Amino acid sequence: MLDTADLAKRLIAAPSVTPATGAVFAELEAMLAPLGFAVHRFTRGDGPEGSEEAPVENLFAIRTGPAGSKHFAFAGHLDVVPPGDGWASDPFAPDVRGELLHGRGAVDMKGAIAAMVAAVAEVPQEAGTISFIITGDEEGPALHGTRALIDYMAAEGIQPDLCLVGEPTSVNRLGDMVKIGRRGSVNIFLTVEGTQGHVAYPHLADNPLPKLVAILAELDALTLDTGTKWFQPSNLEITEIAALNKAHNVIPARGEARISIRFNDLHTGHSLSERVCAIAEKHGGKARPVISGEPFLTEPGAFSRLVSEAVEAETGLTPELSTTGGTSDARFLRAVCPVIEFGLCNATMHKRDEAVAIPDLAVLARIYARIARAALALDTPEG
Repeated sequence: MLDTADLAKRLIAAPSVTPATGAVFAELEAMLAPLGFAVHRFTRGDGPEGSEEAPVENLFAIRTGPAGSKHFAFAGHLDVVPPGDGWASDPFAPDVRGELLHGRGAVDMKGAIAAMVAAVAEVPQEAGTISFIITGDEEGPALHGTRALIDYMAAEGIQPDLCLVGEPTSVNRLGDMVKIGRRGSVNIFLTVEGTQGHVAYPHLADNPLPKLVAILAELDALTLDTGTKWFQPSNLEITEIAALNKAHNVIPARGEARISIRFNDLHTGHSLSERVCAIAEKHGGKARPVISGEPFLTEPGAFSRLVSEAVEAETGLTPELSTTGGTSDARFLRAVCPVIEFGLCNATMHKRDEAVAIPDLAVLARIYARIARAALALDTPEG
């Protein structure tokens, strides 16, 4: 098997703060081409740097198996969050200390992509079709990343049967958790307009803040649900309040707030948005929702069994099937085919001195190889 740690080092050494373009994709292409993959790279987005429309690079690679064979896809992202200050070593100079490989993206998720590459080198082409769905825009707005890749596959008539996303799902030990779904996410921006005035003459003004407080109080008191078999309860959190008022003796003209809702499959982004809009309007405000993703669940079945069996064969653990955590690009890929997430331990992702245990990289590559072989041998592409 290819040395997974060496592959991870090559990817870490190519800086790729979101939105990623360039060298890191060239590095992955150089890994996949010798393994028989046809690699297509493209960029979408034409806005200025730092904007939601900034250019994003994406990569789709495919190695086609015999006619009529199954198609298994690996998916993930090469972009990383900004490293921040205070690292013990250069975040983009892979550094081995003991059994740990340090570098931005070691866990989230260049290490997993390295394991995917090492895995496919162990799966013969005659076993079936394998593809890589890799974006540079998962850690950012996610407008021109996986959604653009899905558009590309649809235009080319490419349809995977099953997809595994390499997000870092493990908690305490590699293999202790697999994600079979995720809650949805909606952010809602609240505004209340008033009339500015002197605090000593309130009858000549219209203070928007009591109305905003009433909206937030009613929202905060909501119990959206108590959870379902596979999902934890939905939660609504107040994430920002602003009056844009720098004077102590002025009634402000406008009040603003933002809430974030993570919701299970008892709701949709639209149904929750309508509910919040009605509450805001009742108190004289307005609400602008931005839906980031809908909840999804890959029902336990053949796919989750083969993933669990591969994990148990290499680690001795029976993974917990979970839907906890934040959103991922699986929220888009679920519209293409059944999707499951499995990857490294997530303790250091997005943190200073992010690090992965080098032995875990080798084990993950073996697990991914088992998953790919089993998925390509399935009789039916069901979740």
